[in-house]
Amino acid sequence: MKIIAHRGNVNGPNKQLENHPDYIKHAIDKGFDVEIDVWLKDKKLYLGHDKPQYDIPQSWLKTYKNLLWIHLKNIDAFEVFKNSTYNYFWHENDKFTLTSKKIPWCYPGVYLQQGISVHLSKEPVPSSVLGICTDYAEHFV
Repeated sequence: MKIIAHRGNVNGPNKQLENHPDYIKHAIDKGFDVEIDVWLKDKKLYLGHDKPQYDIPQSWLKTYKNLLWIHLKNIDAFEVFKNSTYNYFWHENDKFTLTSKKIPWCYPGVYLQQGISVHLSKEPVPSSVLGICTDYAEHFV
């Protein structure tokens, strides 16, 4: 099962560090893929969950491209990625969406066979899922 660090978290939520480039790199260095939140504002890319926080160059994204699950946070960001080979998706309250790589990305509590489920607890996970996106990545190793 694939374990994806939710916004870079590996040992529980950390609102102060989530989506910070160094925090994401730390999770990658520990061997995890990472789900990140990406915005486009004033023609610049930013990381941040509720708002654009951390200016991020495209070169940084390219360095970690194969390890990132990019949650696009606004339509402008979609315009940047729509013709790219990055793994990206957009959703709000949908039960699931398909990533650009055609992998089901599931809302918390939804577990589809061969999908990635957002799983924000340490509770056991159904074995049929492809993976989880979790704040507790190290717990599931």
